[in-house]
Amino acid sequence: MSSISNTYGYSHIFAAMINGQYNFLEVRYESDICYICINRPEKMNALNITLLQEIREAALDARTKAHGIILFGSGTKAFAAGADIAEFADFNAEQGKAMSSGGHDVMDTLEQSPIPVIAAINGFALGGGCELAMACHLRVATASSKFGQPEVNLGLVPGYGGTQRLPLLIGRSKGLELLLTGDMIGAEEAERLGLINAVVDEADLLPTCEKLIRKIAAKSPNAIAKTIALVNDLYKDGVNGMESEQEAFGDCFNSEEFREGTDAFLNKRKADFRK
Repeated sequence: MSSISNTYGYSHIFAAMINGQYNFLEVRYESDICYICINRPEKMNALNITLLQEIREAALDARTKAHGIILFGSGTKAFAAGADIAEFADFNAEQGKAMSSGGHDVMDTLEQSPIPVIAAINGFALGGGCELAMACHLRVATASSKFGQPEVNLGLVPGYGGTQRLPLLIGRSKGLELLLTGDMIGAEEAERLGLINAVVDEADLLPTCEKLIRKIAAKSPNAIAKTIALVNDLYKDGVNGMESEQEAFGDCFNSEEFREGTDAFLNKRKADFRK
């Protein structure tokens, strides 16, 4: 634990993180924020199958306990340097497909979370690590961070949604370039392309993520959850997002949060959506 506390200066949070049933995560709730730390620093936080399922379980658990999730990697070298290659080196096609399907379930759980999930990235976010970051709603990174999908170097394609989310985030042409070359990009280029939301100093990484979550948490939880779902509808086959928006807009008028928000506006006071 000392390496995490020393890296981020957050001993008040991480000194007593809850391991519970997790083998490769450390999870802590503090001030209505769920901190999920990938804890395999000796493996550059490589994502094995068990670890991914633990992320899914922790994220599902946080939905009713927190206003938001911050996901990050232990140590200073990597958010997650990719999948654990040794685990699947001998897989056949059926096992590979099952691995991909399980990974997609994890990424979808993060993407569809009704509370915001922010990836705090320090170091490498490659392969599955980049896919994990892209499944989060927002991404904040340090200047030393590196991003890429190098699966073509292994005779593979990305298996956790990288071929779909990367072009959606940065555009088809540049997305294809990174997918086909396996090249890495730095944090500044990642921000310019729209892959990440901000580049900050290492000491500001978690505070910036916390500030974002608290800013979002001050808004209507119902509206936040619906907004996330509506944006996700944009990428779903057979779903008309415009129609979904109209339906969701109408539903909001039946909520107590709508009454609180409009009353606060009309009476020139700050809305309290969580009273």
